[in-house]
Amino acid sequence: MISRFGLSSGLCVVALALAGVTGCSTKNYVRNQTAPLVDKTNALDDKTAENNRNIKDVDQRAQSGIQTAQGAANTAQQSAQGAQKAAGDAETAANNAVHRADSLDQVVKGLDNYRSMADVAVTFGFDKAALTKDDKDQLDQFAGQLNSAKSYILEVTGGTDSTGSAEYNYALSNRRADAVVQYLASKYGVPAHRFYLIGIGKDKEVAPNNTAEGRKKNRRVEIRLLTNMGGSDNGTQAKSGGPAGN
Repeated sequence: MISRFGLSSGLCVVALALAGVTGCSTKNYVRNQTAPLVDKTNALDDKTAENNRNIKDVDQRAQSGIQTAQGAANTAQQSAQGAQKAAGDAETAANNAVHRADSLDQVVKGLDNYRSMADVAVTFGFDKAALTKDDKDQLDQFAGQLNSAKSYILEVTGGTDSTGSAEYNYALSNRRADAVVQYLASKYGVPAHRFYLIGIGKDKEVAPNNTAEGRKKNRRVEIRLLTNMGGSDNGTQAKSGGPAGN
């Protein structure tokens, strides 16, 4: 015969066992139900992170492309501005040369008694504006006539061959003419108002530029001694027309 205490103890053991089985079943059920959700959440997190990386990469490439395009645009604008300035400078130089040539022509035409008494030409090396010993010897022979000349002006015309831009050649022709003026002024005391300096660049050739010999002849400075046979000193008139001073 089972005692009441023994029966109670047995029931408790069975109840605890059932509770344990029930608890384990519930955890397994919950785990089975939530595991797919966790997996999906993790997958969404990974996809979101990947999308964020792709968006950032696209943004960086877009910013880089914008910067490259802006840099190219700035370079193109600077090149265009430089070309425009060079064109403007060349036009100004050409206009100045034409103006000075016209001014000299007007001065000489206005002085009926002026005529050419002597002339000489010296040539220069390629892209050079320095006088050689031979050039100086020729200028010395030419200057020997200045002591006996009365009321004279010296027309000094610098030229170049066709190599290079017009703007550069205008400047080079002026440097060559300047070299002649400085030599005659410093060695023979020719006053500034006696000179009329013109840089014509490559505009007026004296020989074809398609040969080496022709280009050499065009790299020259021509000097003409113009005297007033009437005897009055019109050097100051020449000065008002635009004397040398480059």
